[in-house]
Amino acid sequence: MSKGENGPLRDKRGISPVVATVILVAVTIVVAVAVAYWMGGIAGLYTRFERIEISSAYAVWNATSNVTGKGTGEWKISVNLKNTGSADATITGLLVNGKPWNDGSFSSYISDPNLSTVGSVPSGLTTTVTFYIAKGLGFNPGVSIEIKLHSASGQDYPKTLTLD
Repeated sequence: MSKGENGPLRDKRGISPVVATVILVAVTIVVAVAVAYWMGGIAGLYTRFERIEISSAYAVWNATSNVTGKGTGEWKISVNLKNTGSADATITGLLVNGKPWNDGSFSSYISDPNLSTVGSVPSGLTTTVTFYIAKGLGFNPGVSIEIKLHSASGQDYPKTLTLD
């Protein structure tokens, strides 16, 4: 072992500046990636949204049905929908031609086996909302009606269909 000018420790060297730079850059990249994943997780908690897609809506006339209690004959209207958003959607209202479905002017009744009356549609799930409209008061065969689902977040999801 050679002693060098100032003793045995003088001959030892540290890491080269190039290796130090590579290590520093690698550590910086790893920390940046970790922070990006962490911030992405936090942002995901605050950017959840609902999106209801109405895949189909149709009306079927049944001359012997009396669900609405307004005599015999009514349309059974089925609206198939799916929540394709990242948050659960809460349906707070159903409008037919701009009026609430439970408005006595057109005699209707709503039911859905997957929702308790009108309620929550979990993210990613599909459901069918079924309601009935009695004949009369402008609801006749061949008439087009607009159905609009209203959600708790203030979104409206319209669909137009023709009564058969």
